[in-house]
Amino acid sequence: MSKFLAPTSPEITEREIRNQARVRAVAGDCMVLLENDGTLPLKEKGKIALYGNGARATVKGGTGSGDVYVRETINIEEGLKREGFTVTTAAWLDRQERAAREEREAYEKAAIDAAVAAGQPKEAAQMMLILNPMNPVALAKITEEDFQQSGTDTAVYVLARNSGEGKDRKDEAGDYELSEMEIRNLRFLAEKYEKLIVMLNIGGVIDTKALRSIPGINAIVLSGQMGNITGLTAADLLSGKAQPSGKLTDTWAENYSDYPSSATFSGNDGDISDETYSEGIYVGYRYFDTFNVQPAYEFGFGRSYTTFAIEPEKTEAAGGDILVSVKVTNTGSEYSGKEVVQVYVSAPAKGPSKPYQELRGFAKTRELRPGEAEILKIRIRAASMASFCPKCLSWVLMDGDYIIRIGNSSRNTHVAAVVNLPERVVTEKVKHLFEDPAGSFEEITPAGSSWTAPGEAEEIGKAPKLTLDPAAIETKEAVYAELPAPLAKKESLIPFDRVAGGEATPDDFIAQMTDAELAYLMVGNSVDNVGFNSVLGAAAKTLPGAAGETTGKLEEKYGLKQMELCDGPAGLRLTPEYIEKADGTAVGIGGMSYGGDLNTEGIRHYQYLTAIPIAVTLASSWDLKLIEEMGDVVGGEMEEFGATLWLAPGMNIHRNPLCGRNFEYYSEDPLVAGKCAAADTKGIQKHPGHGTTIKHYLANNQEDNRMFTNAHISERAIREIYSRNFRIAVEEAQPMSIMTSYNLVNGIHAANNPDSVTCLLRDEWGFEGMVMTDWLTTSDMSLQLSATTQLKYGKADAAMCVAAQNDLIEPGEKADYDRILEALSQGEITRAHLERNARNILKLMLRTHLYSGQPYGDIVPGRCITFEQE
Repeated sequence: MSKFLAPTSPEITEREIRNQARVRAVAGDCMVLLENDGTLPLKEKGKIALYGNGARATVKGGTGSGDVYVRETINIEEGLKREGFTVTTAAWLDRQERAAREEREAYEKAAIDAAVAAGQPKEAAQMMLILNPMNPVALAKITEEDFQQSGTDTAVYVLARNSGEGKDRKDEAGDYELSEMEIRNLRFLAEKYEKLIVMLNIGGVIDTKALRSIPGINAIVLSGQMGNITGLTAADLLSGKAQPSGKLTDTWAENYSDYPSSATFSGNDGDISDETYSEGIYVGYRYFDTFNVQPAYEFGFGRSYTTFAIEPEKTEAAGGDILVSVKVTNTGSEYSGKEVVQVYVSAPAKGPSKPYQELRGFAKTRELRPGEAEILKIRIRAASMASFCPKCLSWVLMDGDYIIRIGNSSRNTHVAAVVNLPERVVTEKVKHLFEDPAGSFEEITPAGSSWTAPGEAEEIGKAPKLTLDPAAIETKEAVYAELPAPLAKKESLIPFDRVAGGEATPDDFIAQMTDAELAYLMVGNSVDNVGFNSVLGAAAKTLPGAAGETTGKLEEKYGLKQMELCDGPAGLRLTPEYIEKADGTAVGIGGMSYGGDLNTEGIRHYQYLTAIPIAVTLASSWDLKLIEEMGDVVGGEMEEFGATLWLAPGMNIHRNPLCGRNFEYYSEDPLVAGKCAAADTKGIQKHPGHGTTIKHYLANNQEDNRMFTNAHISERAIREIYSRNFRIAVEEAQPMSIMTSYNLVNGIHAANNPDSVTCLLRDEWGFEGMVMTDWLTTSDMSLQLSATTQLKYGKADAAMCVAAQNDLIEPGEKADYDRILEALSQGEITRAHLERNARNILKLMLRTHLYSGQPYGDIVPGRCITFEQE
């Protein structure tokens, strides 16, 4: 029986059709209406004058490992046509397509020429194209003739931006800023057309000053990057079939310089080796609110085709929880819609400095008809409101008044209640972590007045006053595990199936293994064959196009199967087609597979997957059930094709809008990011034996020089902002795996840092799964994995991965295997380290579809540590 599971028919599958319909059904929830004077939705499906660099070259999602190979990508022009609109600007679109093609061909030729000149193979050029994603700037001029030929009073301009791993964005025209030609074309259209709608086909923040300053732009909508059916979702938005109910998960500044990290982010100051997080905890709205900086669009903002009233029903303090009940009414007369209720809390101004307010809960209504109402109940764990005190090494709730605010954005809230905590409560005791050898640095602190909501003082005075019982709030104390003693060696031959069947334990199995076998278990299956395919994320041999797999060297002796690790996070990335040869191997065709020959003899297989919306677009829904459903879409495809772990979701904090991978991540806020990742994980893990690999742990906020940049961050900022999101995902969903990041944190590579990988992750949070490296973290090839590289700091060390409890090194090199055994022989690590990590890997394997698919031992189930909707 063939081990290859993909269909052998080239016909579109029922699964593809079904999953595309599921994605399309959630489109409106993910789109954010920024401006609208009533033009949207359009009253009829008539003629459309379509312009913009994203009209045909629509971006379904960013580049790099986050890309997904699909059967068809429906651009916005095609989507409009399929839904009954008549596009009348084919001549301009043809000119634009020609200009973009010429620009792209020149860019690709330059990359190939540079690779040849350096004596490198053509694959090197392909890699650099991926790590230097071209942000197209070529734009055809819109003329009077184009306008006259369009024959309509309605224009749609699609403004697109693209980005990807290995390279940060720039605060320059054609990227963060609009280009001169974009502004010129938009001004021309605004003067000529009665209706002008701007659709933002983007995965990150841009400067909107120009858009907001041009008279005659009637609507601006963040349509995002919705996957391979982005064109259809855009048509649904224009026609009113989909009603936008999304909210921003980032603060959109008036000026880029308003972000506190703008001056020094990435290469802005010429230094891409050291990044000092001097803003501390004041990231995103925490900074804009506390330091009274006016944004263009605040965190949580988003309009609707209708209007809503949000009224506090009741707030209760019960036990260690705060229960907020909110009535939401559709006060409009024409359109149905959904609203997001956001709960912010202002803590007492005692102890370490506090932000003006912090998001502590949220919920989304069902679709409400005009006049219809719904009561939402949000239960907030009081312990989740604690702040970290660096001096006392504890999470602390200070005594005093906690102001509970409800609304539909960070700057549109009203006071629902004032909850008093009569005495200081320590919620968790921990030890000091993340010492920086470079020493301390000065963080910004609030000075002067923060932003305050209009009428705040009066609302506080009139609000219900409640008391929280300190005795009802639990105090935990972290216990830090010692390295277990080495096992007594056993001379036996226990196949792993006996462990899976309960006849032997993982320790019985490990005790019989040699040091060399344990080292192989910790190194991926490319140990004897690493090259550009591995760099590009297609190193697996068993599942064509998978990014990697665990070792196959122990299968013959012990029957130990291989886990297939597949990239994400906008879907499952596999080779679109491959040929199964008579000898049981396969060659891939298309995607990132090299060497595939269309004339190879064998059985042809087809692996066309679903590109779901990018992470930031999904998060804009503020709908955790929706995100769980998209995880379920991917989980079903994993089950069909035999993928064990999805190398997703990405969930790093949007510290700065220019990070090249922000599209892969959810938000500037750790609560939003953590809850979204937990929901995604729950959706995937509905499919027994298949799991997620949340990434990139820790503080992966810069792509230029990403392998060698050293993030200097205070312990408080790490705990409250940059690891808080991971903690929420771990404790609320128990993902099977976690991927460490390339960068250093306070002088130590994330993959080599026991403070984060062992103390924080396992001892404090109770993580039960496996930790793996990002691809080629420990390799000399890491020098080639960023568009821009500086070598102030060296690469990560394979042996120190083992010491830190980073269990698996991917995709694996012979040098990793040799380094582990060398360190063992020299006493840098012990066999006990190898056994501990092997135990983590094997216990995870027992949970996978390869064996029982059930948890081994006492896996702690996910539990709510933040808030939940009742």
